[in-house]
Amino acid sequence: MPPMLDVSAEVRAEIGEEEATRLLAGENAPGTYDCTSCRTPGNTGHERTSTVLFISDETAVLAFAHATCIPSQVVPVSEEQLQGAVRSITADDAAGGTTSVLVDGAREAGTAGMPRQAVLGITCGLVLVEGVLRPALVVEPTGAISRPGSTGDGDDFLPLMIEQGFMPQLDLAVPPPALSGWSVLLAMGQLHAVLQPGATGGPAVSWWQAHQPLQVSDGWRSAVNRTNEVYVYAAPADSIGRQPREDLMRDALERAAGHGLLVGATMPLSGT
Repeated sequence: MPPMLDVSAEVRAEIGEEEATRLLAGENAPGTYDCTSCRTPGNTGHERTSTVLFISDETAVLAFAHATCIPSQVVPVSEEQLQGAVRSITADDAAGGTTSVLVDGAREAGTAGMPRQAVLGITCGLVLVEGVLRPALVVEPTGAISRPGSTGDGDDFLPLMIEQGFMPQLDLAVPPPALSGWSVLLAMGQLHAVLQPGATGGPAVSWWQAHQPLQVSDGWRSAVNRTNEVYVYAAPADSIGRQPREDLMRDALERAAGHGLLVGATMPLSGT
């Protein structure tokens, strides 16, 4: 039985008719995969699956996603972002708000020195700080992050985040410090991006951007509209994990903080 694959016209144009035909026939399609949008398992034999092509000037990598998560599409990426070969992309889904993205100036640590594209999962949730529910984003990469040019397999994610201005978060009961120039972009009740200052004083640019806008909960939107600011926490891969409830997410954040594996920043809200 052929796989239930969706191959959009733009993906087909990039990979060619011959490759598209092989995919649709099941020759080059995986039976199972981790969805590039929600990080949960998928099966091309039992559910509609989107082909998502990440492409730069010199490199193109095909990933797979539930068709209910994102449509089949081409995602352009700069060669500077790509930093080499891109492997299968996954992202976390906990508390209903996650996607995977490509990160400037970083890569996943790979075997035999092979660079792999850095991918982040972002989760929306509410955390209780100083007796008030605060809107939060939790950032966690899908693998160890190495500095550009590094040949080791160590994880430099936390040092890289601290260099960006995030601060160690040792106590979740304390609000993270403000990070100047950064903001969280919310438009029409949906999460679009985390923005960072542009180079040499230019306009803000996306540090993280959703493949498609993410719907946030009514409670999260109400909380952010009261404060116009978001707490953004970040931890290395496998520090937080998939948590089906916000109380479990908080427990995971507290464990990460207790082990010195959590950084944070407070960012103003951009948009509505």
